[in-house]
Amino acid sequence: MDSLVTVDWLKNHLNDSDLVILDASASDIISGNVSELDTVKIVGARVFDLKNDFSDTTSLYPNTLLSPEDFELACQSLGINKTSKIIVYDNLGVYWSPRVWWLFKAMGHVNIAVLDGGLPEWIHHNLPLEENKKETYVRGNFTASFNSEMVVDFNSVLENTISEVAILIDARSQGRFNGTEAEPRKDLRSGSIPNSINIPYTTVLDNHKFKDKTELLQLFENVKNDVQPLVFSCGSGVTACILLLASELVGTKNKKSVYDGSWTEWAQKVF
Repeated sequence: MDSLVTVDWLKNHLNDSDLVILDASASDIISGNVSELDTVKIVGARVFDLKNDFSDTTSLYPNTLLSPEDFELACQSLGINKTSKIIVYDNLGVYWSPRVWWLFKAMGHVNIAVLDGGLPEWIHHNLPLEENKKETYVRGNFTASFNSEMVVDFNSVLENTISEVAILIDARSQGRFNGTEAEPRKDLRSGSIPNSINIPYTTVLDNHKFKDKTELLQLFENVKNDVQPLVFSCGSGVTACILLLASELVGTKNKKSVYDGSWTEWAQKVF
């Protein structure tokens, strides 16, 4: 399955066996990304609580990756199976959903795609909705097979500032990257990781959808080689996944990973 599908595709496959639709909508008060579409969801969608059920809430840093064991159990409770064909979306168009796409990829489940344009695009086409509420499901048999190469930690990023083996790409705004704009998290300095480059995640989107391949290729012109690994970072590991997915859409062959702690961790450990 492709990593990105249209609302027309989903409309035509709503009755597919093993289809699971995940609503990954959330409110990000810190960044100001809040949607007014919080009372409805796509018909048949299951609420995917990224903040509470699919992040390590004991971590010092937000949105931290769950252990494979806990991720597996949380997926099973949503009725997700090994054979499930998953479509994930959110109510901001494209914001949280690529993070969920990456989570499943990192846990070894390749049959997952992001709905381009998300809930706003679905509503724009007058497609069926239902009340947004959590439900219970027959426990699934999902199993996680963690791919450690899809995530890097602080020490790896620190080493890379010297070796520059990988290209570190920061998805935050240019102002935050350059240290001229305050971070949204209180008392967190702005700035950037040494020897990283900046591609703001907003530049790969147009009207809440991904830009076409030609436009995306221009944005990735500084990382056209297929040799160096790409490491994606942002404020807390969410919008980094938007860039990672964009790089997949243009067909880059590089090994790709996410610095899960991202700037929130780096800025607190390196002064």
